[in-house]
Amino acid sequence: MDVFVYGTLTEPERVAEVVDSFVFVGSATLDGLRLVEGRYPTLAPGGETAGRLLRTEAADALDAYEDVDGGLYVRETVPLDAPAGYPETAAVYVGDPDRLDADATWPGSGPFPDRVGSVLDDRGVRVRLTPRDPV
Repeated sequence: MDVFVYGTLTEPERVAEVVDSFVFVGSATLDGLRLVEGRYPTLAPGGETAGRLLRTEAADALDAYEDVDGGLYVRETVPLDAPAGYPETAAVYVGDPDRLDADATWPGSGPFPDRVGSVLDDRGVRVRLTPRDPV
């Protein structure tokens, strides 16, 4: 699974504490969501966010770290713009701004995960892998 990471999971030491096997594929940009600081970093509609693309098979460990079952973060899938040979999608974790004391609003009605999914679909949010400079 490829995951766009933008907070503590951009640090190799932190990732190694969470999963047994991983690789950073490269730098990436999340188009359509901006970084918002709170108790932990999260995302809000609009703008773009710089981060990294993390590859791991340990989705359960990442979900536990982000407290997906407890509703602190939700994991969604968005299109990935990358060269041939990469997956077509990447996962992204979005934290509930109310629970994280972050200044962010997700439009719509209903539960937080539903509002996130609607915004991602409606606004065409996607991850772009940053091309490496030619050697």
